[in-house]
Amino acid sequence: GQPCYRWDVFVCSYMLLAPCFGYLGDRYNRKWIMLVGISFWSLVTLASSYTPKNSFWALLLTRGLVGVGEASYSTIAPTIIADLYVKEKRTVMLSVFYFAIPVGSGLGYIVGSSVDKLAGDWHWALRVTPGLGLLAVLMLLFVVKEPKRGGVEARPEHQLQRTSWLADMKSLSRNWSFMLSTFGFTAVAFVTGSLALWAPTFLYRAGIFTGEKPPCVSANCDNSDSLYFGIVTCVTGVLGVTSGMLVSRSLRKRTQRADPLVCAAGLLLSAPFLFLAIVFAQSSTVATYVFIFLGETFLSMNWAIVADILLYVVVPTRRSTAAAFQIVLSHCLGDAGSPYLIGVVSDSLRKRDSYLWQFRSLQVSLMLCSFVAVVGGGFFLATALFIEGDRNRADNYSPSGEEGYCNRRPFD
Repeated sequence: GQPCYRWDVFVCSYMLLAPCFGYLGDRYNRKWIMLVGISFWSLVTLASSYTPKNSFWALLLTRGLVGVGEASYSTIAPTIIADLYVKEKRTVMLSVFYFAIPVGSGLGYIVGSSVDKLAGDWHWALRVTPGLGLLAVLMLLFVVKEPKRGGVEARPEHQLQRTSWLADMKSLSRNWSFMLSTFGFTAVAFVTGSLALWAPTFLYRAGIFTGEKPPCVSANCDNSDSLYFGIVTCVTGVLGVTSGMLVSRSLRKRTQRADPLVCAAGLLLSAPFLFLAIVFAQSSTVATYVFIFLGETFLSMNWAIVADILLYVVVPTRRSTAAAFQIVLSHCLGDAGSPYLIGVVSDSLRKRDSYLWQFRSLQVSLMLCSFVAVVGGGFFLATALFIEGDRNRADNYSPSGEEGYCNRRPFD
């Protein structure tokens, strides 16, 4: 229904704007680009909370414009971190940054449901975010400094030379580690997007199926599943990102292929636990939450590591463009369409409009997440075959050797 439309409009605007900010981020002052984007994001979020009740299209427009802010910092912030830290320190700082994805998503469920319950009006949930946006703007303005691209890697920006956007994209399309890890990350986005939109609904329907919850017959429905799922998402995000970083750092001492192998393990281990969570929902709510906890923990191991892979297989003057491309592809094939696909499959399987079939059809359709997680794990295993060569070529990149770099085979 309407929540799906709002989600799709936001993701689509996010995807369309990410390449623009990627292009600007590789060529202009990144700090000011983020300042403008986050300021606009905060104002639009505040404005969306004042849309009239009967103006759904106005709400749709303002929620779509929120993509401006997210596109501005998602494509640029990791590149600033890359220009401030190297090696293990960079991995740690990226992990801190990527805590925001699962933790922020979880807090969205928690704060949104809590504010809605306290104020009796969901509009107030949208008025919390602009205050946090203002804090981010002030910190960017007075704390963050614009670093030189590639400065801490002993490759100053003036030695690298910028190339055209088409040349950048041509080079990135031939970077096997970047492309394969992007497809693997797309699987992560697919599963995350599906769970973010459908998990609370599935848990609620499971409660009705098992007799633990009464059917919703009024506007004041039980939204405790959103709260509990938000808490699980926050905790698993912290545990997953932290454990992924620690395991990767430990394995790097043995092999340079540690990062894609850890990402592959995270997805392959999450698949059976997510499957068990879906199956056990019809008999045990506690078991369902336990398996969701384990599945999301392994799934969250990928966030910071994928960003780190991008940063060390792509030269500094192309990193924002690479991040934008990864965002577009992962959202286009991942969380932009996955909630809709799950809903379509569920509707096609439903034979009758009863609570039993509402639960059963959604249960079967969500099993698609486990299959996609396995496919994503395969992409990361393939990344491990090329990671060493691509990293060495990025470290030894020179503008004069660009043509040879682009035409080399992955194992050369």
